[in-house]
This record gives sequence, C-alpha cells and structure tokens, in this order.
Amino acid sequence: MMGLILEALTAMGHNVRWMSWNLFLALVPLALSFWLFRKPRSRWLLWGTCILLGATFLPSTRHVLSYIKHIVQDVGTTYFLGAIAITLALMAVDIWVLRQRGVRSLRWWGGFFWSIAFLPNAPYVLTDIIHLIEQIKQEHSVWTVTLALIPQYLVFMLLGFGSYVLSVMNLGYYLKQQGWGKIILATEITIHALSAIGIYLGRFIRFNTWDILTNPDALVNTVMNDLIGKRPVVVMAATFVVIAVLYWVMKQVILGISQRFYSSQSPSEAIGHSAASSEPIDLRF
Repeated sequence: MMGLILEALTAMGHNVRWMSWNLFLALVPLALSFWLFRKPRSRWLLWGTCILLGATFLPSTRHVLSYIKHIVQDVGTTYFLGAIAITLALMAVDIWVLRQRGVRSLRWWGGFFWSIAFLPNAPYVLTDIIHLIEQIKQEHSVWTVTLALIPQYLVFMLLGFGSYVLSVMNLGYYLKQQGWGKIILATEITIHALSAIGIYLGRFIRFNTWDILTNPDALVNTVMNDLIGKRPVVVMAATFVVIAVLYWVMKQVILGISQRFYSSQSPSEAIGHSAASSEPIDLRF
C-alpha cells in the first residue's frame, strides 16, 4: 500500500510545476475580467480566484522571473524602461483628463488587451491531455493512473477551462449591460476562433503570449503565412468545435447552478431571471 501511495505522489509531483504555471496563466484573464467587466457578488468566487492565483504563482516564481528577464533581454532594457515611462504617463493622462470625460480609460483598454491576449491560455489546458497519455505509457500502475493522475488532470482542466468560460460570460454580461446584448453570440464565436488560433500557435508552433512583445515579427509572419495551410486549418477548426461545444455545456451548467441557487434563496427573483436563462446572469454562489 505504501508503495502505491509513494508511486502516486511521485507521479503527481512531476506535474505540479507545469500545471501550476499553466493554471496561473489561465486564471489571469479571469482575474482581469472581474476587474474589467463584472465584479462577482460572491466573495468566495473572488477570493478563491485570488488564492488560486497566488497558489499557482508561488511554485512558478523562478519561472516568471526568468521570463521577465527574457522579455527585458529581447526588447532591450532601454525600450523596457521607456515602455514603463510611457505607461506611467498614459496612466496620468487617464487619471487627470480622460476620466473627467466619462470614457473608458486607457488603463481599461490596456487591461482588455491583455485579457484577450492571455485568454487562449485557459482553454489551452485541454491540450495538456497529451501529458497524461505520456505518463500512462510510462507503465504506472492502474491504481496510480485511475485514482491519482486522472483526477489530478480532471481538476486541472476543469479549473482552467472553467476560467475561460467565466471570463467569456463576464464579457457577455458587460456587453449586455452596455446595451450590446445582440452581439454576445457573435463575440463568443469570435473569441472561440481566436482561442483556437492561439492554441495552435502555442501547442504546435510553440509561441507564447509574451511573444506579442518580444517576437512580434515572427508572430505576424507565422499568422500570415503558416496558418493558411490545410493541416493548420483542420486542426484549428477541430479545436474551435471542441471549445465551442465544451463552452456551451459548461455555461449551461453554471447557469443551471445559478438558477438553482436563486430558487433556493429567492423564488420570485429566480422567476424573473428564468426567461433570460440563456444569457449570463449574476453569479452569487
């Protein structure tokens, strides 16, 4: 028995570092969506996201610092310091000028850009199933695979893809609040398509989100030249279908849980929302 436990812990331990890093990247757009689009009324949802961000960041601290160093080296220290100065200047303009006009701030648009840039990292966790296949081939016992590795991967993928679903739902809620409810479906489809492209670039061509800063020329050339081949199109189309179907299923589950919670807390309020159950509603759990 102790041998099986040690084997299971060892197998799971090999996944902790890369899983925590990938999950951290998946949680970033969710945290940004809470700031940009919709602050959750549920404290446990907000604090749970913050705690998970911290918990997944800590094992990857050296990883993050190495990438920051990589970015600084690639774009140049002078450019990096200049970017900081420009950002601070734009923030000052935002605070003293733009905000007085009642428009969305530059800081908001900057957050929106990075939210969309990081968003494909959330559904990307689904492709990490290849690591499970590799581990199964390493001749682990059936008990280790069934009771340790598979549950670990399921929790990891559920949290990562759940972050994607909630992020897009928060965006949909924001659009509805702005009076743009008619474009929610088109926006969701567009985001699924962009995520499919991002997943292909990350999984097969090995680009990362920070290549937007460090390697934009190669990224643009790849998008313009390499993504129009038959194989990339087929892969991205299949990825799009998987993301869209799983998104719809998980969205219905989340909305169902929300409706159930409303029914148990306030029946009259739940009835008021039932007619719009296909649209994002407030998550209070």
